[in-house]
Amino acid sequence: METIIPEKAYFRIGEVSKILDVEPYVVRYWETEFRTVKPIRTKTAQRLYRKKDVLELLTIRNLLYSQRFTIDGAKKQLIKMRGETPAEDINDVQGRLIKIKTELQQIRKIIS
Repeated sequence: METIIPEKAYFRIGEVSKILDVEPYVVRYWETEFRTVKPIRTKTAQRLYRKKDVLELLTIRNLLYSQRFTIDGAKKQLIKMRGETPAEDINDVQGRLIKIKTELQQIRKIIS
């Protein structure tokens, strides 16, 4: 079933929860779990979601409800869908770069 998102700049949490067909507390929970959803806060601390936030939440709902991923599984799947490098791989790369740097410094000492 295709979800229709109205052409608006910002959506309040009630509107988002109706679009997603979930309760507002679920939207707030997903916001804390998935860092890619970052609503703007008004002076009265109301959440205003942009269209990209709503699209991200639709993807999250699909992963959790239709594809039956866990929260952690959905996070990993989102990373995979975006082609990003997971955090543990980044740490691995940083370790290798530090090792390369030390070896290059040793070569520099030998040459000098």
